[in-house]
Amino acid sequence: MITCKIPRIKGMLKGKTYIPDSVTLVENKCDKASNNLKVVNIRPEKKEDFAVCVKGLDFLHEDLSVRLIEWIELLNILGAKKIFLYEMEIHPNISKVLNYYQKKGMVEVSKITLPGNQPNLPGFRHLYLKNKLTVKRQNELIPYNDCLYRNLYSYSYVALLDIDEVIMPISHQNWSELMAVVEAESLKQKNYSRASYNFRNVYFLDDLGEGEDQLQHTGHEKNIPPYLHMLQHVYRSKNYTKPGQYVKCFHNLERVVSLHNHFPMNCFGTCTTYSIDTSLAHLQHYRKDCVGALKKSCKTDFRTFTTRDTTIWRYKDELIKRTNKALSDLNFFDTKK
Repeated sequence: MITCKIPRIKGMLKGKTYIPDSVTLVENKCDKASNNLKVVNIRPEKKEDFAVCVKGLDFLHEDLSVRLIEWIELLNILGAKKIFLYEMEIHPNISKVLNYYQKKGMVEVSKITLPGNQPNLPGFRHLYLKNKLTVKRQNELIPYNDCLYRNLYSYSYVALLDIDEVIMPISHQNWSELMAVVEAESLKQKNYSRASYNFRNVYFLDDLGEGEDQLQHTGHEKNIPPYLHMLQHVYRSKNYTKPGQYVKCFHNLERVVSLHNHFPMNCFGTCTTYSIDTSLAHLQHYRKDCVGALKKSCKTDFRTFTTRDTTIWRYKDELIKRTNKALSDLNFFDTKK
């Protein structure tokens, strides 16, 4: 991140805020500028509560369109005013879904490329990122921080989520009710606002059931459409990943300066975080298997002891209604049957 103090210029009034229309970046002082970058300074009259940022979507062959619809609708029910997504390579059906929600004003999609001399040819870029995980993670910082700065004055909190993750309130109806309680409790513990509020990660793996009976999940829950993945998958690991491990946060836009996937990197003052008790909320993570670093211990730590968690069913009627309408509007239902 590069920061630059606006210089004092003769005739500028003291105490007045001046914002440039554009800036140039040069490597060395007095170099001839070869660029002119527009300053994005969005300051709406009303600040909304929550936005969600999603890193560059790289789904060249996978059609996750139905799961994406369910996810977008659930986040909107929970309190996400808008979801900001970055597109690299996506299946045509995913593109249809994103266009549909852009027209409704629920999402905003920006196309993104890899910087420098990294490949941007479709297919080759997908293979490059698949085989260079560290490089992939480094590149993710660009859309995350672009999303942060575009929305700096528009929202109170921003969450960086993948499309298989949901911050789920346990005792409250939505994120606003949850954070009203969390903010009050955190201030009792220490009297200052935190830069971030983090949620513990818990796995809702595809094949979890009671013990190991549910090895192939094909839609077992009655009165739930079999194509709605999150509503169908209500078995999770009893164990959470360790505190601070694979968490996601609500980031306080009054405090954070730059963001990483899991925690802020820089803040005004110290990058303080408050760990939210799992009795209040947690991060529901829907995956086929544990992340690579935990695969060796996945069976003993996360598959052996499971529990049925139907918290998401609090929203099932509204979520089924909304997703079915979207699927119908998009002509994704097979009307021949």
